[in-house]
Formats: sequence, structure tokens, C-alpha cells
Amino acid sequence: MNAGDKAITAAPWPRRATRQVDVAGVAIGGGAPIVVQSMTNTDTADVIGTAVQVAELARAGSELVRLTVNNAAAAKAVPEIREHLARMNLEVPLVGDFHYNGHTLLGEHPACAEALAKFRINPGNVGAGAQRDSRFAAIVEIACRYDKPVRIGVNWGSLDQSVLARIMDDNAGRAAPRGAGEVMREALVASALESARKAEEYGLGANRMILSAKVSSVQDLIAVYRDLAERCDYPLHLGLTEAGIGSKGIVASTAALAVLLQEGIGDTVRVSLTPEPGGRRSQEVVVAQEILQTMGLRAFTPMVTACPGCGRTTSTFFQELAAEVQRFVRDNMPRWREAHDGVENLTLAVMGCVVNGPGESKHANIGISLPGTGESPAAPVFEDGEKTVTLRGAGIAEEFKAIIERYVARRYPRKGAVR
Repeated sequence: MNAGDKAITAAPWPRRATRQVDVAGVAIGGGAPIVVQSMTNTDTADVIGTAVQVAELARAGSELVRLTVNNAAAAKAVPEIREHLARMNLEVPLVGDFHYNGHTLLGEHPACAEALAKFRINPGNVGAGAQRDSRFAAIVEIACRYDKPVRIGVNWGSLDQSVLARIMDDNAGRAAPRGAGEVMREALVASALESARKAEEYGLGANRMILSAKVSSVQDLIAVYRDLAERCDYPLHLGLTEAGIGSKGIVASTAALAVLLQEGIGDTVRVSLTPEPGGRRSQEVVVAQEILQTMGLRAFTPMVTACPGCGRTTSTFFQELAAEVQRFVRDNMPRWREAHDGVENLTLAVMGCVVNGPGESKHANIGISLPGTGESPAAPVFEDGEKTVTLRGAGIAEEFKAIIERYVARRYPRKGAVR
């Protein structure tokens, strides 16, 4: 059986049992596929700019998109953004991110509450003392009124100081006090769980809540989520907060999420990358998808295997071809996904010499083995393990892309076709 013959439908290890939360038709938890989400970085009051970025993120594969709702202008813009997306035939659920004044904004702008698919509340900055409880209760009551699920999202950069102070006091009285890091992690978990219990007391169903407890340290994140997973059955949203820019953000997020996902922990993920100057916000969506797909948890788009190159591959042509094939696949995936069932499971290989080239190509649905230094200037192409053609000359890239296009049309049934 070739690598692409079997669709990726489930993890090869058990998922943690959780409740399932419905977010405007997107199932989170309860064994549903792990959901990819992202967040805009536009001024939400800029209706057109925000709608355009939401569309970019959704088309890249973000299944939920979160918006900052920080003032009246942003709250007024949310239903307009929703209308613009509907005109673009995009039904991606929008999540409102509230800090400090969510109780006021949701109360004064009911159209915003109605247009959002989910609210995010940070217990650390709802308010202090009795004020905190009343404001938190007000947001939960509005969520209940409009039947909206809530993510209770704790963050160590804005941790509820009353919870932290209480746990520090308790720790000081212990015969063997815990270290500062362990105390901080316990405060994060306690804040999330105590807030969830309060939300239930205020009337929000347990099947309408998702929890998160984000930090920016890989080892702390792993420890916090392991603890949280042991102590509750709410679905968990994973993400390394403030992951960073470029390779650092990608590596750190992958290191943290992969460990937790391997242990069956996590029901929805976001990779919080700082965009490179001039870079696309949608990169964080691509990285999240690639983490899940390379781990065998979901399939989003055909994967391209390519060798790193060595002294046998002094030509850069195989690198250029691999990059061109990856672009070709991503550019065409929206059209293929619309027309063909299962095309996201297609596997491709672009190899640079005879050492591993033919063998790796046979493991993919379609593979090409380009000539290395000193080899015959010919590039055999393999489809489902069998050599079908040998390409030569300047037109290899276009011919190989045409082979991929024909394979998709032939191998993957058209949606709605009788089988």
C-alpha cells in the first residue's frame, strides 16, 4: 500500500475523552477532528480590512477566526464584518476576544453578541473583587441568552492576581513549599477550573465551555495542560502564547503542541506566530495544519516530500521544482477540494538523485527522481509505485504539474458522483 492510499481519519493513539462543544456547526472535542483556528491583527473597526483578512485566514484553512472586540467601534463592526463575509460566501465562525469591558460591549451591542459564534473571556482582566464576579456573570448571562459557547482563556501574562496570591499564601504554609514555577502553573489551572465552575453556577452548560491556559514556555505549557487534562473533561484549546517570529515561533509551537497532541491532549489549536515584516497572517494557519498533518491527525492538503540535498545534488533544480510543486498544490487545493473527495490525502515526492529518489518516489502517490551530479539527464516519474514516464529537457516542471493534475482528475472521484 502506498503512503497516500489510506485517508488520515484518526490518531494512531487514544484521544482524551472530552465533552463536545458546537461552535456554529464546528464540533470541538468529543472525538471530533482537531480544529485549527487563528486571529486577525487588523483594527476590527476597519470592516473591509478585517473582512478581507478573515477571508484570507478562512481560505487558508482556519476553521474559526477570532477578532479583537475592545471598544464600541469594534463591537459595531462585528455584524457588518459578518455581512461582508456572507456576501463572499464565507460562513467561518467568528470568535469575540474580550478583555476588561466585555460585559459593557456585549450588553450595549446585542447585534455583536448575535453575530459572534463564541466569546473568549480572560478571567485575569474581567475586573477585581466583587466587580470581577458581577462582570464575569454578566458575560456568561449574555452567552446563555444568545446560546453562545465560551472559551475561558487564562494567560500567564494576565493571570488573576487574587488566585495567584491565594495559592502563594497556601504554598507558604506548606511543610515543603513548591517552587515558583509550580505555584504559577497551579494558579493558571486553578483560575481556569474555578472560572468554569462559576460559569456553570451562572447557568452556562458544561457542554458550552472550552478551556485554555497559555504560557510562552514549552515545558511550562506541557506541564499545565497535562494537569488541566487530568482534572477536567472540558475540551482544551492549545497554543503557545507569544510564540515568537520566524523559525523560533514555529519550532517552539511545534515542540509544545506535538508532545501534548501525542498524548491525546488538545481539541483545537492556534499557532500564535509574530508575522515576518510583510509576511502573511495566514502562515500561522499553514503551520498549525502541517503540525496536525505530519503527526497523522488530519489531512488538509497534499504533502510534498523532498530531500535536503547533498554533494550529489549540486544543481538547485530539484529545490526549485519542490517549491514550485508546493505552490502549485496550495494554489489549486481550493479548486480540487471543491470538486474531488479525498484529494487532501495525495502524497508527492520531489527527489534529487538516484540514492533515495526512486525508492522515495515509489512510496508517494506521485514522485519524481531528478538526476544528481553526473547522472543521466533523465527524471523518471512514478505513480502509485510504478514508473509511468521519464521526463527530460526544459519542460520538466510543467509536465510534472500536468501529471499531477491528470492524476487528481483520474484518482479522486468528483463530489456527488455515484461510486
